[in-house]
Amino acid sequence: MSSGTVSLPPREVPTADMDKMLDFRTLREDTAGPRWQALFAYHWPAYEQWYLSEGERERPGYLACYNALRRHMPELLGTYRALCDLAGGGDLAARFLSLYQPPPYITGCSQAVLASPESTVLARNYDYPPELCEGTILYTHWNERRVIAMSDCLWGVLDGMNDRGLAVSLAFGGRKAVGEGFGAPIILRYLLEFCDTVLEASEVLARVPTHMAYNITVADAAGRYVTAMIGPDRRASIRRVPVATNHQKKIEWYAHALASETLIRERQLSILVDDEATTEERFIAAFSAPPLFRHDYRRGLGTVYTAVYHPQAGRAQFHWPGMNLDLNFDDFPEERITVRYGTRALHGG
Repeated sequence: MSSGTVSLPPREVPTADMDKMLDFRTLREDTAGPRWQALFAYHWPAYEQWYLSEGERERPGYLACYNALRRHMPELLGTYRALCDLAGGGDLAARFLSLYQPPPYITGCSQAVLASPESTVLARNYDYPPELCEGTILYTHWNERRVIAMSDCLWGVLDGMNDRGLAVSLAFGGRKAVGEGFGAPIILRYLLEFCDTVLEASEVLARVPTHMAYNITVADAAGRYVTAMIGPDRRASIRRVPVATNHQKKIEWYAHALASETLIRERQLSILVDDEATTEERFIAAFSAPPLFRHDYRRGLGTVYTAVYHPQAGRAQFHWPGMNLDLNFDDFPEERITVRYGTRALHGG
């Protein structure tokens, strides 16, 4: 069991200008190579500092990391070895890239599935300190499936979709439990690399250990969906529930629940998906307005981006106020969007 503790993001000292800038980039590299290597070189200093933030002794050794991957996600080992080589083959980088027992961290996030006979849509808002978001939308073909995903920890996944029509998204589960297991982003990468259906993804989520509590929402091209409530200290609860915010069944961390407004957001999403009159357009638009869209950037709980996945069409959309990216597996232009966050309205640069 890790000795790490979980706390709310520190409250920043107010200043006259609270604006923060973040560049979002689309990056395509079917086989990991020099472009991913450059991405690693750019982000590694910050990730190394984060990984060692509790002291190196709190992080597991390389052999423990490798054996954990081999036991729970063996199909990932080939990709893992290739990325470790591109990262320079160092011990610390290899331990970090395993995402086994990383430092604990929390996010906000709202996510929901709108399912109909015509189409299924998975939409989510990612609420987090903008300066800590990697901002890379990565297109890969590392194994048999093509994947478009918002990257975290350089190959983990915050949300994404594969070309078989499986879409996934994560949200913090609102509990303080920390234990032995993987960071959720590497589990989501595993789902997109090797699963085609909600049933296959559910089997993985039931058996792969996680180091913290997360709510993982999964949808597929056949219109099926589940939300898996996973954690290090209890068996996964996997149910046909289309909505997830930042608690699991009941409130267990009241300070975080109040700060993140998890119940208010859950109620709003539940109203939307339960209303037969809710159109796809209305559903997506709701993520751009309160209470789902949040401006609480001072406490690291503001909305960084909105992602919308259409599993049947293989279409991924990313939204910011006044800006949009529309991507698919056959049309994935590489570009950069600069977003300004702060007490004023968001806008692009």
